[in-house]
Amino acid sequence: MPPVIRHAEPADLAAVKAIYDQPSVYANTLQLPFQPQAKWQSLFEPQPGFYNLVAELEGQVVGQLGLQVMQNPRRRHVAEIGMGVAEPFQGQGIGSALLRAALDLADNWLALRRVELLVYSSNESAIALYERFGFEVEAELADYAYQYGNYISALVMSRLRNTA
Repeated sequence: MPPVIRHAEPADLAAVKAIYDQPSVYANTLQLPFQPQAKWQSLFEPQPGFYNLVAELEGQVVGQLGLQVMQNPRRRHVAEIGMGVAEPFQGQGIGSALLRAALDLADNWLALRRVELLVYSSNESAIALYERFGFEVEAELADYAYQYGNYISALVMSRLRNTA
């Protein structure tokens, strides 16, 4: 059964925090372990151009994706995404469902031309997912972040919608 994708509600706060508390999730983001719940509260407060999506499977929130439309008038055609999927559900199509919904929103409702993201160059499964959805590598950022005692590189990826 495919997950239900919906906008996150305040009642989802604990579930979203639990996703990002998992080692494989926070290790592949700029999040730190042991974050207080209050840190995640801002995801559930209204923000201009921010769309907070969750994937729900059999009543359980198993993934989250944030789509932030740029507010600078010269970049309002652009959004940035970031997401996490709970460890037991990785590799089961949750990320694909979230990304498909976010790109549908971007293309068909928000008239966005460009969606961009940052991914660690070692995160091969995420890179493969993004490439399946038309994202391309634009740049590699050397020593971008610190992870497990080492500096790691990140890739800047984007997907441009053909408006012709």
